[in-house]
Amino acid sequence: MKKIDTIIFDLGGVLIDWNPEYVYLDVFNGDRQKMQWFFDNICTMDWNENQDAGYPLQKATEDRIALFPEYEELIRMYYSRWVEMLGEALEGTVQILKSLIDNPNYKVVALTNWSHETFPIALKRFHFLHWFEGILVSGEEKTRKPFPEVYELTLKRFNITAENSIFIDDNLRNIKAAEAFGINGIHFETPEALTEALKTYSISI
Repeated sequence: MKKIDTIIFDLGGVLIDWNPEYVYLDVFNGDRQKMQWFFDNICTMDWNENQDAGYPLQKATEDRIALFPEYEELIRMYYSRWVEMLGEALEGTVQILKSLIDNPNYKVVALTNWSHETFPIALKRFHFLHWFEGILVSGEEKTRKPFPEVYELTLKRFNITAENSIFIDDNLRNIKAAEAFGINGIHFETPEALTEALKTYSISI
């Protein structure tokens, strides 16, 4: 195994909690079935991910309302109340990040699917985002995981050798896409499991 010199972190679901349920569960009066139907059919994850690739939030909202005018009020909530969907830092992972940042043997960067319009909110709220050597924000680049170009861009921008790097993401789809580039992948589930997975690369936290 080659020596690991770079760690690439995803942000949402790994270091930062984000969940539209924080808004919509209350809106739907605790009815999870109705809320899930709305996420599956109206404000879907595929639709939201399109904004992660740089599509304007206002235009995305109007597009959706044109398709589903009877849900206008609920659709407008998605981005007008987006800040309420942003949860707390996942402190266990933040501690792992700090340990890696403090270790001179590793370059630590981030690759995130995130709208360029909302990412500044996270930058202001979470101080640890300023620890990274660099962050590639999908919305700024007009592409996103799992598309190949976002991995190519990350490797090039931060001067990373794929086989000497580890990518940590909570979405297995994104891990598999990274592995296709020769990047070592760790599917994030818990901070404890991440600590154990890093040990397999001789990285102790």
